[in-house]
Amino acid sequence: MLRQIAGALACLSRQRTVPHPVYPDKVQNAYNRLVLHCLRRDEQPPGSVPEMVRWACERPLRAWPMDLPAEARAVGDLLVDPETRLPHQLCLEWEVDAADPAAELFENQRILEALAECRAARNPRAYTAFRSLLTTRPVLTGAELALLGGDPECGMLLQHVIKRCYEPVPASYRRADGTYRQCGRCRCLMVPLPDGGHRCELDRCRRDGMTDTGSTLRADQGGLHQLSRPLRMFVTSPGLAETDLQTALRRRFGITAEMWPHYDAYDLRIPLPDGRFWAVDVKDRVNPVQLARTLTPFRTDPPYDRAFLVVPRYRFRDNEAYGRQFQRHLPDALTGRVTLLDDRVFLRLVGDELAARPGTHHDGTEGDRHA
Repeated sequence: MLRQIAGALACLSRQRTVPHPVYPDKVQNAYNRLVLHCLRRDEQPPGSVPEMVRWACERPLRAWPMDLPAEARAVGDLLVDPETRLPHQLCLEWEVDAADPAAELFENQRILEALAECRAARNPRAYTAFRSLLTTRPVLTGAELALLGGDPECGMLLQHVIKRCYEPVPASYRRADGTYRQCGRCRCLMVPLPDGGHRCELDRCRRDGMTDTGSTLRADQGGLHQLSRPLRMFVTSPGLAETDLQTALRRRFGITAEMWPHYDAYDLRIPLPDGRFWAVDVKDRVNPVQLARTLTPFRTDPPYDRAFLVVPRYRFRDNEAYGRQFQRHLPDALTGRVTLLDDRVFLRLVGDELAARPGTHHDGTEGDRHA
């Protein structure tokens, strides 16, 4: 039922116009099921769909009158941001219970199309450039989007895919003076708040207080376009953690990691001086139980010697039991095959590995503050 409610909340957030008096079946069915469940438990149900949304804005998951599965008990946050009225990442993760949430949404068709096109053209560099585009440029003007068609790195091959990844920016992101504010860290658009401030949608920025920085954009030059929200949450956000890690490896150790090797077999392939390779997948997920239960083995081509799942440090700060909950629910078939670490611990491990081998480069600096 929780997954159904999360899907209804996400569905409501994607409506671009004033809701029709008759709600979509997905929304009405979730509401009806919640009401029936409350009545059976002799609990007061929400009186309407808007009240169900208020529950999501005001009640942590643990306060809902439901028998929650272990995945939900692990994280007790709100499903919807009470100020922006947009679903939190936690809600979108519940909407799709999969190792890669974006992979189960229609947006994944764009990723699959890009992979197919690049494989057919035998051009892995184009796919890497495509992933880099989705990570570093979540917002484009109409003119920039059109000009990508002539980009030799990926636009000429994937222009039709790229255009479907971006959508016109809705009016809810526009400020009173007609401008938009872009987050200084992730470059996504920030949501105006009733008190005049702004808030970034991504957990990684909100957790560090990056809520009122960035630059002002105007909707000229063909208007503004942004990646669809699931792509921003599940491609841009972890993609930034991936590139932060790549930057830290280069700055601190002189290591050049290969990004998304062999058409995204995993996220980073890290060469060590003795000829070994470490494979890394970066996951920026709220819920460690869902992450563990839906994890699949790393692809073995290109080959590697050790596999790591790296999660941004702030997830462990938010949930001190993150690692224990992950290990407790990891399938037996994966036990011992992948190691979960936060990004800072992983970088220390790389440093220790290099220090144990004389003659390797290690400058001892902290590097990027997000890694």
